[in-house]
Amino acid sequence: MPASTRYLIAKPLLGLIGMLACASLVLADDIYIAGVRSTDGIGKYYMGREISQVMGHRGARWLERSAREREERTDKLLELLPLEPDNVVADIGAGTGYFALPIAERVPHGKVIAVDIQEEMLALIRQKSKQLGVQNIETLKGLVSSPNLAKNSVDLVLMVDAYHEFEFPAEMAAGIKMGLKPGGKVVLVEYREEDPTVPILRLHKMSAKQAIKEWQAAGFEFEKNISDLPQQHVLIFKKP
Repeated sequence: MPASTRYLIAKPLLGLIGMLACASLVLADDIYIAGVRSTDGIGKYYMGREISQVMGHRGARWLERSAREREERTDKLLELLPLEPDNVVADIGAGTGYFALPIAERVPHGKVIAVDIQEEMLALIRQKSKQLGVQNIETLKGLVSSPNLAKNSVDLVLMVDAYHEFEFPAEMAAGIKMGLKPGGKVVLVEYREEDPTVPILRLHKMSAKQAIKEWQAAGFEFEKNISDLPQQHVLIFKKP
């Protein structure tokens, strides 16, 4: 979806999609439902939620817009992350490295694994890392159904405005659980669906209730929802 169309108020008509989905057909894996496709969705439903389209690498400028810190208080989000200097952090859906690069500074004895399914995004991160002299960032090509993390290798997983786009959320959550160390944390950041003033298309927002339902179903313990940001939930989950 073009960046210029993503940052819009969702149309009320899209609210009908959830009701229409109940008449859909179950896919072969019995996890997902094929239903009516909305404007910014893919017509695939998971636990009652239609999965949104992916914002491609052509939306990089929107991710790096000058107003982002002011609008979303990304500086505060970085402060909220429960990081230790030796942590291994996986930024899944890392995009342009907007968060991966500053996180790398906070884990000088650890590293950041920047995961994305788009090679163009990973190339941007490598280029930025080289320019800035950042040496503790690794890029990792993910799959639509797996983050490709090594087993028990990561202390914290961060996903910022990305999870709602995962085509295979159940499989991705399972891969994240496998990659986290016991007691490892997931920090899920999503625009608040509950707030109609957040100017983002509906399918690019998530309610706290929906996110908690999906991640508890994946075997994670819900710890807390931090509401310090102006537009987004900061939901923290733990691997038992």
